[in-house]
Formats: sequence, C-alpha cells, structure tokens
Amino acid sequence: MGGRIKVFGTFVLLGFIAGVAANFAYNRVFPALLKIFPEILRVDWVLSGFAGALLTVIMLVLWAYLSPAKET
Repeated sequence: MGGRIKVFGTFVLLGFIAGVAANFAYNRVFPALLKIFPEILRVDWVLSGFAGALLTVIMLVLWAYLSPAKET
C-alpha cells in the first residue's frame, strides 16, 4: 500500500508542476510567440496541442529519470 501512495503522490506533484509550467507558458511565453507568429498561434487547438505534447514529454522524462531500474 505504501508504494501506491508514493505513486499517487508522485503524480500529484507532477500534475502540480505541470500546472505551474502551463501557467508560466500562458502568461509569459504565449504573448511572445504571438508577436513572432501572429496567425498560426491564434488557433486554440494548435496551442493546446503543443502545450499538451510538451507537458507529456516532460512528465515522461521525469518518470523515466525518477523510476528505479528493474533487474531481471
């Protein structure tokens, strides 16, 4: 049971970090990108797709880095 709580807590922490990163990206990075690429980034699904892909890759890298190697 302790292992499940650790996994749950890890995902809670990763979700919190992803939310902070999304907030930072929305408030700081998004306005700068709009100045550089004004038309393509006005479509909501493009921005959501990029943000989701980036956050997924970050969470996957963190999971792979933090999980212990299994010996067979």
